[in-house]
Parts: sequence; C-alpha cells; structure tokens
Amino acid sequence: MTPFERPVEELLSISAPLAVEMMTRFLRDEVTKAGFFKVVFGLSGGIDSAVVACLAARAFPREQILAVLMPYKTSSPSSVRDARTLVEQLELPFEVVDITPMVDAFFAEEPEASTLRRGNRMARERMCVLYDRSARDGALVVGTSNKTELLLGYGTQFGDLASAVNPIGDLYKTQIRQVARYLGVPRAILDKPPSADLWEDQTDEQELGFTYEEVDRLLYCMVDLQYSRRDLVDMGFAPRFVDAVARRVRVNQFKRRPPVIAKLSRRTIGVDFRYPRDWGM
Repeated sequence: MTPFERPVEELLSISAPLAVEMMTRFLRDEVTKAGFFKVVFGLSGGIDSAVVACLAARAFPREQILAVLMPYKTSSPSSVRDARTLVEQLELPFEVVDITPMVDAFFAEEPEASTLRRGNRMARERMCVLYDRSARDGALVVGTSNKTELLLGYGTQFGDLASAVNPIGDLYKTQIRQVARYLGVPRAILDKPPSADLWEDQTDEQELGFTYEEVDRLLYCMVDLQYSRRDLVDMGFAPRFVDAVARRVRVNQFKRRPPVIAKLSRRTIGVDFRYPRDWGM
C-alpha cells in the first residue's frame, strides 16, 4: 500500500504520550535556559492553542502561566466560550483583552480596508498584547503554529507566526489532533472546523482550498520522505495540487527565516556570528 492509499492518520501516526513528554520537556528546558520562569500565550478556542495550554499546564506551576483571550467584535462567540471552558478545566490564570478598539482605530480612516489587511492587523495586534504581557510579567511568549501552517506560510509574519519558543511547530495538523485527543482537549474544540477566526464564518480549509488531511499527506511525502514531483504524481497526487503546494512552501520561506542581513563586515550576525540561543546565560 502506497502512502497515498493509506489513511492520513495512519500515515502520520505518532506516539502521543511520547510526543507530549518530549514537548513538555522542550518547553520547560527552553524557557528556563533563556532565563525565564513564566510563559504567556494566546488562547483562541482552537485546537492548536488548546494543545499548547495543556503542555504549559504540564510544564509549569499554574502561577507561572498566563493564557490571554483576545476576541475581535466579529469573533465567533463559541471561540471565547471554548477558550474559557479550557482554562477552567486546566485551572489556568487568564485575561480577556478585546482587540476591537485597537484594530478599529487603526482602520478608522480606511473603512474599506480588505479582509486580508484587517486579518493581518488582528493577528499582529494580538501578538502586541502578548509581548506587552511578556514585558509586564517577565514571561516568554509561546507560539501556537503547527508544521502545516508554517510550511504553507498560513499565518501572519510578526503576528500569529511570532513567538520566542514553539513546542508544536514540528507536528502536522493531523498529528495535533492525535495529541489533543490524548491530552483530553474538550470535544467542542476537537470537532470544530479549524479557523483563524479573523472574520465571520471564516475557516482555514475554505480559504486554503483543500483539507488538512489532503495537504498533510502531501507535505509528509514531500518534506519528510523527500519524494520527487514525479514520485508524488505517480502515487496519485494531482499534478496541479503538488505544484501549488510546493510553490506555497517555497514562496513562504521568508516567513520561516530571520531577516536577511547584508554582509559588509568580517563577521555578520546570522552568517558568521552564530551562537546558541542560551549563549551567555
């Protein structure tokens, strides 16, 4: 049976207990190595941030955690409700920050701004809130973007893609679901259509034009197994789908890398001057 014929959950099957243990240790180690003892993250009511919340609850005492709920006026009421259910289940400290006044003030003189611009602003406003809490509380910002989103560039640079440390960035969306079930994430979060909740009735899969199951299968074969385009097409993937996804991965590389610095001196940051993140701690 080829990878194309196998169910995606079987193809990308992982040991959820082992993955949780590795991510929990990673989170605890990387935060403390950076000289921090507290973490802060956005809690959207979606599955990715729910998994991060559960990992944080395993890695740190409750008083070292802050979950921030940041709704906009068009956000689904169920998103806030599901996020509140999770923080109550995990007994996590949390804050609710309505980003509507900040975003609307930004576009006050441009009421016809596109949904893309508004969505990007919402994502960056939320990250501004998180980094403000980071400075206030001495907490490290934890990321909530999964591997599928990072590869596709499905996120806002310096918005939801920003963070100081990301425990789930090497798990595809399909694998996040496996981990979420193991962690006991509420059924309402597990079953809802994935959505960045940037505008009314927005869903990830509708905007992307394909399902996470479809693209995870392709990305796993393309990235992890390093199959060629010919191999992928021979396996049964539609050529146009292969080309479209491959192009998305390539053109969004800039979102996954630090800013490029022009080399003018003998030792350039990020090129010749490179040390571990915890260098000097």
